[in-house]
Amino acid sequence: MAFTIETCTAQYIGDRSEQQDRVGLFAHPTHKGTLLAVLADGMGGHTGGAMAAEQVIQSAKNNFESRALNAEGIQATLAASINDTHDGIKLTAMSGEADPHSTVCLLILQPGRANWAHCGDSRIYHYRDGARVSRTYDHSHVLNLMKMGYLTEAQAETHPQKNLLISCLGDNDPPKIYFSDEELGRVLDEFPVRQATEILINSACDRAKGYGENCSLAIVRLKEIEEDKNVPLSKKPATK
Repeated sequence: MAFTIETCTAQYIGDRSEQQDRVGLFAHPTHKGTLLAVLADGMGGHTGGAMAAEQVIQSAKNNFESRALNAEGIQATLAASINDTHDGIKLTAMSGEADPHSTVCLLILQPGRANWAHCGDSRIYHYRDGARVSRTYDHSHVLNLMKMGYLTEAQAETHPQKNLLISCLGDNDPPKIYFSDEELGRVLDEFPVRQATEILINSACDRAKGYGENCSLAIVRLKEIEEDKNVPLSKKPATK
């Protein structure tokens, strides 16, 4: 079964003076059909968050292009992309006045497999035919409570301490959730990827009424290629 990959990214600055999110899609330079999707939500005030998010993008791209793509190499790529950036951001904080932090979502797509990693409260969603198959869970105090059975998923989504992360430090503004899982699935199922990104970003902008944080997304869609059954099979040349 053959597939094509359709992709698109989009961003919305909200009421902030600077876009501190970064998002990127990178095709591997030598391995056909291999793709890296990476998203980072930078935090730290002024230029600190933007620098941290930019470090995430560059580290992920460099590791993706320089490491092996077997199972062991993919795991090493994901781990190094996170750990190298973590060390780099700490050095940046030590050498300047900014206090930078960032979340990260990484997805590596290859023929026949997908691998991912994340840190913080940026999420990777997997949908099929409009229905949510799975998603990553935030590295947060509230999501830990949910995993231990103290909260339901619905309660966790509206909990007042939802923004308290355990893997990195964010700002004091509570996150605003604009879309349900069902609405995301419907938009992704009914529209081409570019139109879907426009709908989601424009809806976030409208619902925020001019306020809110930076907003970024990347869509990676696998679409099955329909084989043309009317094309005759090539004939072998006659041999003497």
